[in-house]
Amino acid sequence: MAAVILESIFLKRSQQKKKTSPLNFKKRLFLLTVQKLSYYEYDFERGKRGSKKGSIDVEKITCVETVVPEKNPPPERQIPVVYDEGPLYVFSPTEDLRKRWIHQLKNVIRYNNDLVQKYHPCFWIDGQYLCCSQTAKNAMGCQILENRNGSLKPGSSHRKTKKPLPPTPEEDQILKKPLPPEPTAAPVSTSELKKVVALYDYMPMNANDLQLHKGNEYFILEESNLPWWRARDKNGQEGYIPSNYVTEAEDSIEMYEEPQGVIRHYVVCSTPQSQYYLAEKHLFSTIPELINYHQHNSAGLISRLKYPVSQQNKNAPSTAGLGYGSWEIDPKDLTFLKELGTGQFGVVKYGKWRGQYDVAIKMIKEGSMSEDEFIEEAKVMMNLSHEKLVQLYGVCTKQRPIFIITEYMANGCLLNYLREMRHRFQTQQLLEMCKDVCEAMEYLESKQFLHRDLVGSQKDWSGSKGVLMWEIYSLGKMPYERFTNSETAEHIAQGLRLYRPHLASERVYAIMYSCWHEKADERPTFKILLSNILDVMDEES
Repeated sequence: MAAVILESIFLKRSQQKKKTSPLNFKKRLFLLTVQKLSYYEYDFERGKRGSKKGSIDVEKITCVETVVPEKNPPPERQIPVVYDEGPLYVFSPTEDLRKRWIHQLKNVIRYNNDLVQKYHPCFWIDGQYLCCSQTAKNAMGCQILENRNGSLKPGSSHRKTKKPLPPTPEEDQILKKPLPPEPTAAPVSTSELKKVVALYDYMPMNANDLQLHKGNEYFILEESNLPWWRARDKNGQEGYIPSNYVTEAEDSIEMYEEPQGVIRHYVVCSTPQSQYYLAEKHLFSTIPELINYHQHNSAGLISRLKYPVSQQNKNAPSTAGLGYGSWEIDPKDLTFLKELGTGQFGVVKYGKWRGQYDVAIKMIKEGSMSEDEFIEEAKVMMNLSHEKLVQLYGVCTKQRPIFIITEYMANGCLLNYLREMRHRFQTQQLLEMCKDVCEAMEYLESKQFLHRDLVGSQKDWSGSKGVLMWEIYSLGKMPYERFTNSETAEHIAQGLRLYRPHLASERVYAIMYSCWHEKADERPTFKILLSNILDVMDEES
């Protein structure tokens, strides 16, 4: 996945791809890379990105302009993005943010093959464009595009231009005069810089880092390195900060008040028989039973109880490395506390970095892999950062054996955790685990990076994903436990597939089964798998 150029929350107008689709507006988190313009749900309460709702290939965008406001428009500033399926209308909360996005969008599409020379300056509403009344959504525009200077866009005229006349002697003398020296570039004004707010405190881990205080504002000076941005605080101090510790100031909740939002308080009542209820017709022996029922049925409430209130003091996420540029870690900074287990490539131990940060230390068995290939792979992995991936912090390559330093997972191996806690899981929790794995693998898939524990081509990964889903829903059972490896391979070749675990619904099993298609090209990508899992979560929530 390419580096994110811009990330902001906009109001998105529904595209009404079907005639029966309603016209509505929803807040979405938009991400722009050189390859895609994607938009996601956004959880304002938790301050985190939700599921992906759609994306547009940048190469398919044919036009980015502003349009004339419709009747009774939202207060935000509109940005239409025209691509092969028609116009996408989004609305920016501020004029500065709109200008920045239009500038960057025009920059990334400037070499596209199908850029149009005309566009529709008014909205598409009720089956037609308000500017020219054309009814085809992909109809040619009715107004010629102009560049910044107001002249026609290059290539808009098919007439050959005449060769200009040579300058007169007087003009030639003027042209030959030396140009005055260029003025010294003025320092960049803070008004031109991206402003962010710290979501968490951050203490510098090395001399290049800048300290963050939760709630304080900072100016971003450089964001070419995705996991780490160079920033300046209000006192003029500069340094690198983890990009996942901040959010754009313009995206603060105060700027996006929900006009339809409302808070309701409900009193949990009880009967003389010690039964609990919110609506008198629905009685329950325990409060958990009451909550579980109203998660699926509103039954007198204004809405179902869809999501629990998030914890306000959530833990800070892991950083990509132990400070900016800290790729090689000094072994003297590591303290070994206990052995966690033995993996394919060596022993794994729990320890501390500089006596305060929990880490897992993998001691690589000599000869278990090519060291040169490993070091190159680790350099790539250092730039991978996702909340559902175990974060690589760094390596120790100056001694033998080589150490890999990663985020420490307190609950250990997933399968062991499932086996130990087997009677304490609800099916929704199991589906959530599948979603988490799928989000991480979709991220790796987008980076075209191969996960060592899900071996094969990208489509082969999803076959392993189907087995992992089966292991989760069987609470850690061994797949094909009655067969040897050769017998398993033979049975799979004959079309034998794993049975449906009793905790898996028919819909969940269908998703698993789709991963085991005999033809790899027929297996779903992780992007499709994630979409299918999210659909099931919506249905079962």
